[in-house]
Amino acid sequence: MAARSWRLVLYIGDGPSSRLALESVRRLCVERLKGRCTLEVIDISEKPEFAHKDNIIILPTLVRRLPVPVMKILGASRDLDLLARALEIR
Repeated sequence: MAARSWRLVLYIGDGPSSRLALESVRRLCVERLKGRCTLEVIDISEKPEFAHKDNIIILPTLVRRLPVPVMKILGASRDLDLLARALEIR
């Protein structure tokens, strides 16, 4: 059976919670998804049109595009176990 691919999009701003989220999600991709993850980071201060288009109202927001169903996680966490459970990473 082929390994599952993950496509994550992280919407950030310039605050400390966005920096924490970026650090945590990058660690998650390296430590838990080990090469099976594509991470796109969108800084809303540079691309504000994406916030409207994707209905982003809170920063940071992590969106799991793949595997489906699409899932949004609001906020930031240093706890990789909690983040993995929220994304349903086994």
